[in-house]
Amino acid sequence: MKLKPLALLALSLFPLLSQAAEPLVNRYVVTFPQGDRVAYTGTYASQFPDGLPVGVGSGLQFLRKEGNDLIFATVTDRGPNADSPKAGKKDSKIFASPKFTPLLMTLRVGDGKALATDAHPLHDDQGPVSGLPLPEGLIGATNEVALDDKLMQLASDKRGLDTEGITPDGKGGYWLCDEYGPFIVNIDASGKILKKYGPQAEQGEQGVAGGLPNIIKWRQANRGFEGITRMPDGRIIAAVQSTLDIDGKSKNSALFTRLVSIDPATGKTAMYGYPIDADVYKKAKDAKIGDIVALDDHRILLLEQGGDKNKVMRNLVYVVDLSQATDLSGFDKEQAPEFNDAQQLKSRGIRLAEKKEVLDLRKLGWQQEKAEGMTLIDSQTIAVINDNDFGLQPVLDNPDDYEVDGKGHLTRDGKTVETKIGLKPLEKPQSLNELWVIKLPESLK
Repeated sequence: MKLKPLALLALSLFPLLSQAAEPLVNRYVVTFPQGDRVAYTGTYASQFPDGLPVGVGSGLQFLRKEGNDLIFATVTDRGPNADSPKAGKKDSKIFASPKFTPLLMTLRVGDGKALATDAHPLHDDQGPVSGLPLPEGLIGATNEVALDDKLMQLASDKRGLDTEGITPDGKGGYWLCDEYGPFIVNIDASGKILKKYGPQAEQGEQGVAGGLPNIIKWRQANRGFEGITRMPDGRIIAAVQSTLDIDGKSKNSALFTRLVSIDPATGKTAMYGYPIDADVYKKAKDAKIGDIVALDDHRILLLEQGGDKNKVMRNLVYVVDLSQATDLSGFDKEQAPEFNDAQQLKSRGIRLAEKKEVLDLRKLGWQQEKAEGMTLIDSQTIAVINDNDFGLQPVLDNPDDYEVDGKGHLTRDGKTVETKIGLKPLEKPQSLNELWVIKLPESLK
């Protein structure tokens, strides 16, 4: 078929109209010019002659440009830890550096480098806080047994934090979110804790902090708040990482996870349901939120990730519209909506947030398991970062065959064995802190 001259002219003027523009990615590996390392002198110190790498990247917030450099704030999580066998019916973790304090740090990106500097330990009036779990019996306790690298049980810490997100407070400081409580924490620029919110204790309960809806105490262990953002109107929204497990019965089937809003000026709270890609996962609990970022007073960017039914990792960025989403607060006393299917939600008048995919990190070559920090640089540019888990991993074949007794021993079939759990460095790329700056084909505003 012969093309008419007008059609030929159109093709010459607009040759790319039929081809979707691709995102442009600048990739960096975070380094520490001041030689920042986590001191480690424990049993397996020979594996880490220079100490442990600092694991920044649990949260990310763009601050400003300085010349051609991009300046970010970032935060670590609770510190170097590794999975270990069950302690009876409880999970356990090895804390390689039990005295580690979560850190607020600055990232400077430019000239092909991403440099982490200016570490500020999180602290309160009593001094530096730790990353150790809360005592059993408190709202926010994970009920996991904390061990040192000799498998001796460590004391829990009522002030412990597992920080996972960061956003400015508009006053020179930041709001952080945490996986334990889950907590929302206000700090100043030096890392001093000014205010802490957590699930409000009900009769017979004891909590570390209050002011947030009680129902979020049902977060899965170590799946508390994973992302936080400050809306232009001043509200703070924090994302529960995965589906709530209410009375131990809802995590595998709930169709959504919760976005919790609080206005620090009034204390008013609200909750919205973010619809996970439920059909993609073997179980609903496998979906995880990485981070959230405000676009305006009604829309946020949200990073959803997790292994699908074939155990293939997915890392997708969505625009999420909350303008028509129902506040779930008034529905929980009758029956938590986590127990409802789609038709039941509709019959109760509950609308979940609406979402639209804007980016698939895997299609761009992302190899890390998770992206845990995300921020907006401008209306067309985002940045994402992973957490390298301080570059260590446990060494033990068939860990499910063993238990720990908290007294330095591994047991098997109820008998003490000579087997030891080792610690060794993670291999690349998992050991790296990777930061990507991504220019999107279209504006998000």
